[in-house]
This record gives sequence, C-alpha cells and structure tokens, in this order.
Amino acid sequence: MSTAHARLTAVLRELRAGTGLSLAALSERTAYSKSSWERYLNGKSLPPRQAVRDLCRVADEPEGRALALWELAEAEGSGRAAAAPAPAAEEPRTGRREAPRPSAGDRHRVRGGRLPVLLVTVSALVASGVALGLLLLTGGETEAGEPPPGAAARCRGAACEGRDPMRLLCGIGPGSLATHRTATGAHVELRHSEKCAASWARAWGTRVGDRVELTVDGGTHAVRVGSRDDTETYVYTPMAAVRPGSTVRACFGPASADGERECFEARVGGTATTPPPAPSR
Repeated sequence: MSTAHARLTAVLRELRAGTGLSLAALSERTAYSKSSWERYLNGKSLPPRQAVRDLCRVADEPEGRALALWELAEAEGSGRAAAAPAPAAEEPRTGRREAPRPSAGDRHRVRGGRLPVLLVTVSALVASGVALGLLLLTGGETEAGEPPPGAAARCRGAACEGRDPMRLLCGIGPGSLATHRTATGAHVELRHSEKCAASWARAWGTRVGDRVELTVDGGTHAVRVGSRDDTETYVYTPMAAVRPGSTVRACFGPASADGERECFEARVGGTATTPPPAPSR
C-alpha cells in the first residue's frame, strides 16, 4: 500500500466512524456492497473515486481532502505519477449526489487538452514542488477550503481566458454556479473558481457529437464530444474571465439533428440555482 493510499484509508475510516453506520447500513446508502466497503476501509483495495465522494456525502463532510488523496493514491498505484510529463503553459476538470458521475475507472479527462485530469493534477503538483508531502501535511486543502499554498492557481482573470482549468490548477476546489440536466440525459454544470476569477462549463453523460458552449460578455468557448472515450468522462470548456456580477451562460447542443439546443445561466456571486430553461435555437 502506498503512502497516499494508507493516508486515504485512514481518512475514509474517520469519515465512516463519524457517520456511526455499520458496513451494511453504509452499503444501503451507496452503490457499493458491504464486502466492497470492508476492502476499501481496510486498505485491501483502492476504492473508486465515486465511492470516496459517496462516503463524504453520507458523512456530510467536504470531499476535497479525500479526493486529493485519492488522486495521488490512484496515480501512485498505476505508476502514472512517475511517468506524468510536466504540464505545458498552454491551453487546450468536487458535492451533492445530483446525478451519476462518469465511470471508466474514474479516469476523468480534459477534452480540449485531451490529457487525463489525474496526470495533469499530479504532474502539476509535482512540478510546483509540493506533491504528496504537502498534501499529506495539509490534508489536501486548508480549513478555509482552499488548495494548499504550493498548489496555487497559475492564472487569474484575463490570464485564464481560453485556457484549461485543470492545467492552470483552477479546477482545485471550484464552486458550482448551476447544474442542468438536458433532454438527452446529459448533465451540464457551470463551474467557478474565485481564486482564478474564472468560470467554465463541464458536462457528463454525453454522446459523440454533443457540443457544450460557455458564453461570458459576448465571448464564447466550446468543446465538442469527439469520441466514445469522451462520453465516459467529463468534458470541459476552456475558461472565461469573470468578476462578481458577471452572467455566465452555458448551452448544450445535442448531436441529434432534431435535438433542441438548451441554454441556462447563472450569476457569479449569486445564489446557485438550477432553473428549468426553455430550449432555444
């Protein structure tokens, strides 16, 4: 068991103890069996990312710390942490149980830069000299919910415009402005990083050919679902610079020729909402 896996196991056991639930009761509240939870909580196997999220949800605790450790443990276990290249400074993804998240081994990929988010996140942390040691010392995030100091975002405002939120570390601990489920069953979420003063859209449950657009102050950034692999992960638009009061709009265009284009919006600094938007052409 790697150091990160051991640390993750300890955190998961603390979370489970806080719930006061038996393994059987925990199984009833999640999609994972009693025997699976026994393996996860004893460090016999690394849990899926969604299992970590589910336990945080059941425990009513923030998921940032546990997910940061999960990413490191998964990368160490697969050998990808050592093999990950340093991130390039060029452009082209934390929690209510609102909808099922992508599976595919929980390998979330950025579709724009086409790089696995685990590689991007871990290699970025390694490149900035913090990686595992800092995350273990800080528990993945500070009490204020911010990323560790060494994992500071690499852009802010206009410098983030049109760039990848994960490469620039804006995807660490962002907020959700609004989420919408489309007529095709896909989900689109407007994300916002206060630290980066930037927003972007992400989608999951998509189909090949679907298109997601983000519009802020007349400027639009988009991502298209280009392959079957894309449909099994999150896809992200590049970022747009925002400020308090900015209106952020997301539009989903289904691959089907007779499908309706659906749009919704949210205001930065406002209350997160998920209004049922009227389809627009």
